[in-house]
Amino acid sequence: MLRLIIGVAAGYVLGTKAGRARYEQISAATRAVTSSPVTRKLVQVGRQRLSDKLSTRPQLEPMVPLDERTTVLVPHDQLRR
Repeated sequence: MLRLIIGVAAGYVLGTKAGRARYEQISAATRAVTSSPVTRKLVQVGRQRLSDKLSTRPQLEPMVPLDERTTVLVPHDQLRR
């Protein structure tokens, strides 16, 4: 979906009849969006969520604490039920 949007935007920028002024306006808006800290954070969070979903490592589940400072973690598929 993102590639489609980028392709449409690039086609519009390259094929526009509005000239250089419109191109500069679109370029400035694109730079503003891509350099925004909010956009960067959203991309980072999205990548992390995708990485978590695609991870082959088993999820660790907290077990009963041994004491106040120690917690044992075991893979989710090895939990006793």
